[in-house]
Amino acid sequence: MSLWQRPLKRLQAIAEHGTYRFRLNSLKGFVSLFLVGTVLSVALAACSGGGTGSNASSETPSATPVAASKDNVELTLVSFAVTKAAHEAIIPKFVEQWKKDHNQTVVFKQSYGGSGSQTRAVIDGLEADVVHLALAGDTSKIEKAGLIQPGWEKEVPNNGIVSKSVAALVTRPGNPKNIKTWEDLSKDGIKLITADPKTSGVARWNFLALWNSVIKTGGDDAKATEFVTKVYKNVPLLTKDAREATDAFFKQGQGDALINYENEIILAEQKGEKLTAIIPDVNISIDNPIAVVDKNVDKHGTREVAEGFVKYLYTPEAQQEFAKLGFRPVDDTLTLSKEVADKFPKVKTLGTVADFGGWDGINKKFFADGAIFDRIQAKKK
Repeated sequence: MSLWQRPLKRLQAIAEHGTYRFRLNSLKGFVSLFLVGTVLSVALAACSGGGTGSNASSETPSATPVAASKDNVELTLVSFAVTKAAHEAIIPKFVEQWKKDHNQTVVFKQSYGGSGSQTRAVIDGLEADVVHLALAGDTSKIEKAGLIQPGWEKEVPNNGIVSKSVAALVTRPGNPKNIKTWEDLSKDGIKLITADPKTSGVARWNFLALWNSVIKTGGDDAKATEFVTKVYKNVPLLTKDAREATDAFFKQGQGDALINYENEIILAEQKGEKLTAIIPDVNISIDNPIAVVDKNVDKHGTREVAEGFVKYLYTPEAQQEFAKLGFRPVDDTLTLSKEVADKFPKVKTLGTVADFGGWDGINKKFFADGAIFDRIQAKKK
């Protein structure tokens, strides 16, 4: 959406919700503000003159009081499972800072689960104010459902990506099956644990990591399909989300290997677990976006605090918490620090979503009904 179109979109939000926000950071911003003020004045004049009478009032819902006028405000965060520890460390810091700056207490409701399941829940009515999901494709689904305005990724730094990781291979202590590379997962006698890409965003990244390992080493789609088919034949069960996959591997003792986020491995090690894990040299950049759910914050009157929380997640304080719990920071100044460099091994060949045409193309090619993943699963039966 262009800068000139966005003020008109925001004007519509005024009529629907009684709230509005703007940024005055350029000459164009000034002109946009002038135009919005002019049109709004005309609209208000028309309303005061009688306008369309009862029809207008029946179509415009009453405005929700903004949270800024309240001593306490409730914010609902919906996120994917493996971010829970990070958010539980960050949220108290934000609450303290917001109280200091605004003399207002923020109370968080939190929901964690598979990214795909969380996305469907929000679309079906879970009134999230902020969504932190495993992949931008899930956020785009919420946008397409009319809950998030187009251009959400441009509202915050780094195209909306607030946390990052790479894929890791975890084996049994001592690595008895001698699993060292992606290719080893396709061998006979190997049992791999991973989540279901139909319900888990992490699992989609796992699938892409496998596919990427072939493409980045000179293979084509036919070779990649053959390889990934062999790997998924070695998957005895597909869990609902990454957390369940981790529990199946560690707590239930299932499988010889587990694909998971690097940050999950780091978090487990911090809790005292001794793991055998490999970060493959050929890997995929796992990028997790954050977004304000426009329709819900305007309904709840929580836009200011929701945007404040999202902005806070990019601060060095919040990014340090993400890094402590195993997420690779998006803040370049932190990435260059010795502490962070020592925590995260370098990856020689890193693939990205852009390499595969973005999430719209990826979902259509791999995860839509009847697409490559479904055909792979059909071959297991």
